[in-house]
Amino acid sequence: MLISLVVPCFNEEEILGCFHTRVTEQMTRLGHDFQLVYVDDGSADRTLPVLEELAATDPRTRYLSFSRNFGKEAAMLAGLQHADGDAVVIMDADLQHPPELIGRMLEEHAHGYDQVIARRTRRGDRLTRTLGARAYYWLINRLVDVELVDGVGDFRLLSRRTVDAVLELTEYNRFSKGLFAWVGFPTTTFGYENAVREQGSSAWTFGKLLNYGLDGLLSFNNKPLRAALYLGMVLMSVALVYAAWIVGFALMKGVDTPGYVTLIVVVTALAGVQMVIVGVVGEYVGRIYYEVKRRPHFLVKAGNTAVPNQQAREFVRR
Repeated sequence: MLISLVVPCFNEEEILGCFHTRVTEQMTRLGHDFQLVYVDDGSADRTLPVLEELAATDPRTRYLSFSRNFGKEAAMLAGLQHADGDAVVIMDADLQHPPELIGRMLEEHAHGYDQVIARRTRRGDRLTRTLGARAYYWLINRLVDVELVDGVGDFRLLSRRTVDAVLELTEYNRFSKGLFAWVGFPTTTFGYENAVREQGSSAWTFGKLLNYGLDGLLSFNNKPLRAALYLGMVLMSVALVYAAWIVGFALMKGVDTPGYVTLIVVVTALAGVQMVIVGVVGEYVGRIYYEVKRRPHFLVKAGNTAVPNQQAREFVRR
């Protein structure tokens, strides 16, 4: 069968040659027909020229280059759109997703699994990052409508029907971990040791990780809105009880002037709560705003398999 490898790239000129060599050697050893679908996510370095050179020397190489940086979610979507394989493997170009695990994925896929997921351990990570990740997954799995597993990322094999199902989900605000979990189909997971990035540095800053985590929290549930409603009801009840106590105290003992500090604290606290609630509502409204505009997820400036941008728009509108 034909195996497609979808590889999002962002400023990976230093390692692309090494990655391509290791992957092609591994796939040749496995004996399957394969194609590589590289997606350059608006890199500022020589990633695009390197991809052009790889495509010129290896006919199994396809590549797309975005007009600017649209993000990894858009790059994965573009890769899935252009992958023709009976099974598709999504992996990063930095070799932190070991190509040697593809064989294990294909073995599990042969047993009937539509999704085969490589789950990395957190051995070697900083303690703060490990604890933060565990706290995040503990929280998100109590809020979202799908189950997300700590250590599970984008490194996975998808069957053809799973890819087709994911491509039917055309929402603009994409959180692929949740989308993969939402489509379902028989899934299995196996663990692997962390691989050290061989060259370059990660583009995932703390701010980007935080925003990505919020995307996951808000993309698959409306529970924060419900929580805001409950919080408002609780605060209203507390305010009514407090008002009744103040009135009763005034009727029995008269009006007293002390309480200025308490009043300021209460007003400030309630204003902060209101701002948080407005922010939560604003996040959902913002997502609706982007959805109704129906902009394409990406625009392609170059490639040897590029779909015209008008076709990309039509895909979004389906």
